[in-house]
Amino acid sequence: MTITLKSQADIDGMRLAGRLASEVLDLLAPHVQPGITTDALDRLAHDHIVQVQGAIPAPLNYCPPGYVPYPKSICTSVNHVVCHGIPNDKPLKKGDIVNIDITVIKDGWHGDTSRMFVVGDEASIQAKRLCRLTYEAMWHGILQVKPGARLGDIGSAIQVFAEAQGCSIVREFCGHGIGQVFHEEPQVLHYGKPGTGVTLQAGMTFTIEPMINAGRRDIKEAGDGWTIVTRDRSLSAQWEHTVLVTPTGYEVLTLSAGSPALPDFVTTTAC
Repeated sequence: MTITLKSQADIDGMRLAGRLASEVLDLLAPHVQPGITTDALDRLAHDHIVQVQGAIPAPLNYCPPGYVPYPKSICTSVNHVVCHGIPNDKPLKKGDIVNIDITVIKDGWHGDTSRMFVVGDEASIQAKRLCRLTYEAMWHGILQVKPGARLGDIGSAIQVFAEAQGCSIVREFCGHGIGQVFHEEPQVLHYGKPGTGVTLQAGMTFTIEPMINAGRRDIKEAGDGWTIVTRDRSLSAQWEHTVLVTPTGYEVLTLSAGSPALPDFVTTTAC
């Protein structure tokens, strides 16, 4: 396993890419309303990334081994879609929840982040609770990040919190190292045992992006080569940040003016 440690210049590039990715979500937020299509959101994001930010939408035509090229510039995962939902022409409706996942490439560096949105703010209590708990679960993982900690500490913190709330963790997909490569080592599981796995070192950058289901954790592929859904059609939520291991703790690299407020138990985005 080869894990790249980032220099200060590398980290500066990652900060810029991360901020730009988060700013795309800021741009899209007011447009996530009943009646808009995820195709329209994709076009807004693509045009902003390319024409305003001078960056590249990393998902467009992304084609890892065994996959067909991804056809859009963002991922939009609605309701029971776990991840990798492909934007389409179906209008969003009141009460839907949608994850919007953005990855931009700027000056060769990747910034990767996602947020949950409630469409029309009329979702069920269960849906709103799932979105909130998943956000908190991500932060429980982030708080474990510091030199000398282990990847299992991150996964365990997320798993223990989510399962205590009666939710389940998707295990087939995970966070990942990121830098000049979209997906690199290490793999960051969202479940596990404390004190196990790779030891964290300053200069590592990776995503923490738990996928949490209201029902069972079982998933299946929807038939288009990309979209993953819950097998029992229960709701699924995901949040994602790109995180740097600093000499004394962590720094969240995917922040912008419109980033959501921190949970009550989190005091800082960098330490």
